[in-house]
Amino acid sequence: DSFDILGDGVKELLVGRDDGMLEIYNFESADDPVLRYDHALSESIASIQGGCVGKDGYDEILASTYSGWLTGLTTEPVHREDGSGEELKLSQEMQSKISSLRNELEHLQMKVLQEREKYQQSSQSSTAVSSVPAFSVNDKFTLNKDDASYSLILEVQTAIDNVLVQSDVPIDLLDVDKNSAVVSFSSCDSE
Repeated sequence: DSFDILGDGVKELLVGRDDGMLEIYNFESADDPVLRYDHALSESIASIQGGCVGKDGYDEILASTYSGWLTGLTTEPVHREDGSGEELKLSQEMQSKISSLRNELEHLQMKVLQEREKYQQSSQSSTAVSSVPAFSVNDKFTLNKDDASYSLILEVQTAIDNVLVQSDVPIDLLDVDKNSAVVSFSSCDSE
């Protein structure tokens, strides 16, 4: 998207990438765009949009991720009034927002507990039929020309417990910054 998020009268380029990077580029001169800000999300960005959403007078960037999470970055400043150095005084409006969000969170937690109990009861009945839910996998296997390696990227809309990679030829697995996986190697019996 293109949007004047910096408020300088010139639209910036808002970029959401497959690797989860959200970037803001500014056109300060007629040359190449300059990276002004970046933020890393934990999954690929499906769409990005700039605009005024939450509060009048404060522009925001909204990014939607692969699994459906909506993330917002705002230009609204966070005011801290330090009394003894550790206390944070919140305005009445902010306190009511926090209270409302806490109530909504408690309601959602209760609803999840009720649905879990309902599922447990229905799965233990004699007429219960269990099935594995269908989900789509977002996968990419691309060549990185800089270091002559391949990147395997897997995304699903649920937690990934294990990924098994099997190869007929020896392979080296390289660790990357965004990788939270624990890698274990085991030799394969050729038979």
